[in-house]
Amino acid sequence: MPRLLLNIDVPDIEAAIRFYTGGLGFHLGRRIDPEFVELLGAEAPLYLLKKDSGTEPFAMAPQVRSYAPHWTPVHFDVLVDDIRAAVRQAEAAGARREGKVTEHSYGKLALMRDPWGNGFCLLEMNERGYGAGGA
Repeated sequence: MPRLLLNIDVPDIEAAIRFYTGGLGFHLGRRIDPEFVELLGAEAPLYLLKKDSGTEPFAMAPQVRSYAPHWTPVHFDVLVDDIRAAVRQAEAAGARREGKVTEHSYGKLALMRDPWGNGFCLLEMNERGYGAGGA
């Protein structure tokens, strides 16, 4: 069975640890090295990797890393019990909300960005969850 690990590039490890622990409820697992840490508290571990803005993500990359707000086709959702409280906590830690909290057949959703522009969602599932929209 595949196992999922989440990796997030950030320009400042210590600030990212503070954000993801204080703002989203993860806790520090291991310091693998000074620029690479593991955060725990979800089904999949979250790894923060220090990568400077302007560096190539791989050789001959068509774009360099940028921590300006950006769109990516892959993001992660954090399931929460109380979306309003979770939004307040994340914003107090430095997150930015993109628009209003929206309601869907599966629950309430807040589109967010961490302090470095990486997108994530806060999701308060209702009792039907993702099963609400399909057969």
